[in-house]
Amino acid sequence: MSSIINLKVTGMTCNHCVMHTKKALEAVSGVENAEVNLEAGAAKVTGTAKVDALINAVKEAGYSAEVE
Repeated sequence: MSSIINLKVTGMTCNHCVMHTKKALEAVSGVENAEVNLEAGAAKVTGTAKVDALINAVKEAGYSAEVE
């Protein structure tokens, strides 16, 4: 069953950062959709992915993330 996970993402400064974060999140197993918002410093992920995997993906992309 899909769920929605909201993450606070810090360290993004431009649209390239947004696309890089979005690609990293979409690469995580179980992610159906990822929306990243630069102004809000947030990501909304839909799917069955585990929170730890999402946070690690963002960290590996060079940013910080935590559950909102």
